[in-house]
Amino acid sequence: MPLRRLASLPRSVLATLPTPLERGPELGHGPRLWMKRDDLTGLGVGGNKARKLEFLCGEALALGADCLITVGAGQSNHCRMTAAAGARLGLETHLVLSGDKPDVLVGNQLLANLFGAHLHFTGVSPSHWGALEIARETLTEELAADGLRPHSIPIGGSTPVGALGYVTAMIELSQQCEAAEISPSAIVFTSSSGGTHAGLVAGKALLRSIGRTVPDILAIGVAKGVVMGMPDIAGLAAETLALLDSTGVVDDDIEIDARWLGDDYAEPTRAGDEAIAWAARRGGWVLDRTYSGKGFAGFLGNAAQGRWGADEDVIFIHTGGLPAVFAPGGLPAP
Repeated sequence: MPLRRLASLPRSVLATLPTPLERGPELGHGPRLWMKRDDLTGLGVGGNKARKLEFLCGEALALGADCLITVGAGQSNHCRMTAAAGARLGLETHLVLSGDKPDVLVGNQLLANLFGAHLHFTGVSPSHWGALEIARETLTEELAADGLRPHSIPIGGSTPVGALGYVTAMIELSQQCEAAEISPSAIVFTSSSGGTHAGLVAGKALLRSIGRTVPDILAIGVAKGVVMGMPDIAGLAAETLALLDSTGVVDDDIEIDARWLGDDYAEPTRAGDEAIAWAARRGGWVLDRTYSGKGFAGFLGNAAQGRWGADEDVIFIHTGGLPAVFAPGGLPAP
């Protein structure tokens, strides 16, 4: 059974789960909004990466690793949370970051340093993921040559093992919907490196295979790669299910709305900034300009365009990003 297999895989307990499912404010049009608060996962100020890191770190410990390496943009939430996971588990942590070393550490960098991580600045643009991954691989080789046993994690923790975190999230969310007596029409969220996306798609296939009613999975693409099909979300979801001795992903499970990306990854948009203000002033939620703000803009835009009716429930997954708000340019101008 896939669920038994899931329970048997190596996993480190890092996140505060389950995260709340909150009823949101009235939109004035369109569906009833629910917010899945994965910004409240606890680890290192919280965010969606805690779910992935439970399985990634479980894998690292099972393999006998003594240090973690990962990579991301200068204000990477994933890197900050990997640093927190390393601190919790007693693993030396190295972060490969875009940009140059700043005079003063702020936001996610400040917290990663507080958690004891080693920060390696590359000078690379935050949108040049290929160059950043090469830098991660190079550092991994150097640390191994120095006698360490590194566990090296790609951008966003977006591997089949990492995606297991959102298979479990999909199961958790299904149970919460049942308790709230709702059958949501869609789950909306932000997609960039693809691990959260693939995990939700795999979770949907798994629930469908045991006879559960499943919602649409609508990804709001905020990176050019995922918009162009890199990574292959269906393929990554299928690899994730293979870890559970399961199958069932179909083409219709993959939907990516690319209209909210703007000029590039980590480039703010007017719609994103308006969504940040809407969420703050109506829901008391803090969204960031790179991920959750653009994702929520996609939800609001689809709702305004009449995708869902007033009798439908739609869930937005808040994936976190709070520390980046305190970095330069982290919030829209007043």
